[in-house]
Order: sequence, then structure tokens, then C-alpha cells
Amino acid sequence: LALLFLVSLALTSYSHPGTWLPEPKGNESKHHYEVWTLKYSVFWIGCFACIVGFKVYETMDEIGYLVVCGGLALPLVLQPILAPLGPREATQPLIERYSFKANVWIFIFSHIGNYWYTHYFYTVLKARYSMPSWRLNDVPVAMTFATHFYFTTYHTFSNLLLRKITTRYRPGLVRFVFATGTVLAFSYFTAFMETLTISAYPDYSFEDRYMAYTVGSAFYGIYFIVSFPVFFRLDESGVKHTLFQTCFEALGSGMLVLILLDAVRLVLGIPFVMAGGLWKW
Repeated sequence: LALLFLVSLALTSYSHPGTWLPEPKGNESKHHYEVWTLKYSVFWIGCFACIVGFKVYETMDEIGYLVVCGGLALPLVLQPILAPLGPREATQPLIERYSFKANVWIFIFSHIGNYWYTHYFYTVLKARYSMPSWRLNDVPVAMTFATHFYFTTYHTFSNLLLRKITTRYRPGLVRFVFATGTVLAFSYFTAFMETLTISAYPDYSFEDRYMAYTVGSAFYGIYFIVSFPVFFRLDESGVKHTLFQTCFEALGSGMLVLILLDAVRLVLGIPFVMAGGLWKW
């Protein structure tokens, strides 16, 4: 943070202060989507706080987890189909709507994370899910739905940060270094805060909790070092992404994260085992 502050002193600003949200006139669909996801984030975070705080999870079985996590993901998934955001999006085909493309991007990336990356947490950090749940490749299916709304919130906030930087400061090496440092710092912060806020939930545990907070947060932060800047590009400029481009950027991001996670595992000298089955009731 101290280094970021020093770099910020060398930044050259535009005459205007920049913006957090997209300009409503220039990028109406993305503006409405980010406002909507920020508002919805308050709701789902409140729901999870009550579930953990009042230990509601103790009464939940496989169906309960699926209903809660799937139910909280459903408004985000159905919104592009049933409730287009703004008059412009209402006139667009479904596959051209920003909210639909954003959901597809997040779904692809979060599914890769659950299916593949979770096993790196099992192997490197000795993490364990113990809640009652149906499992795909030894990963609770409910977590795929939970990851969708978690990652939607994370990537909306990262968009705000990166947009503020790109609209306030003039392009150049200093801005690039500052933006890169911001992504690194926010990635670690995001990973650390998730680990900290779910520490009271006993059904996701680590062999070494301190290692999970420190090394684990850096390990988890690798996801976002890649995904934050790539997701920010989606329909940010005047040229809109096609659904094909959206899918392949999400897939490419997923592959790069997998390579980085495995590189860390190799450096640590930890054997990798993926012992999950196709489906477990």
C-alpha cells in the first residue's frame, strides 16, 4: 500500500475526477447492471450474514443448501432474460445484452474454479468441505451457485476501481504500474476478506487456519489477478464483445489461473491428486 501511494504521486490526472460507474449515456447497459449488482450484493450478503450468524446452516441438508445458494444466484441469472436493464437493453437480442454476457463470463469462470481450482485448495491448503451436499468431482454443487453471486460482487467492485483509475489518470507506464498494483492489492484483500468472513462457518475448514489467512489468501488471490482486468474489458470500450469473445476470454482466463496455481504447487513441491468422482449423492 505504501508503494501504491508513492506511485500515485507520479500519476498525471485528467482535468476531471474520473468516474466509478460507467457513463449512463455512453454505456447504459453496463451502468444499470453494476448499479443492480451493487444493490443485490447488499441483499445476499445480509442473507449469508444471518445464515452464519444465527447458525441456520445447522438445520440445512443437501436440498437446503441447494435452495439457498441456487435461490440467491437465480435473480442474477434470470435478470437478463426476464428483466432487461434499461430501454436500450430491452431492445437488444438476449446474447447482445451486457447483463447476459456478464453472467455467462462469471458462470464459466466460477465453474472452472469450482471444478478444478478447489482441488488445489484440497491439495495445497488441506481445505475441506463437510456440509451435506451433492457433489460434482468432489465439490459441493451448491458452491457453484454461491460462487456465482460472490464473484459477481467481487468483479463489480473491481470494475469500479479500475474504471476510476482509467478515467482519472492519463495512460502511460506510471498508470499501468499503479493499476497493476491496485489489482494485486485488491485481489489479496478480496481473498483475505472472504476467508476471514467465513471463518465462523465450520463446514469449510483448513488444516492450518493461519496459513489459510496468509498464504491461502495469496493463493486464492491468483484467481482475481487474472480475472479482474479481463472482466473489466467486457463492453468497457466502444466496441462490444460478441458472446463468442465473452466465452473465450472467460475460458482463457480460467486456463491462465490454472497454470499459475499449478506453478505455485510445483514450487512448493506438493503432489497433486484429483480424487473426485463424477457425481456423489
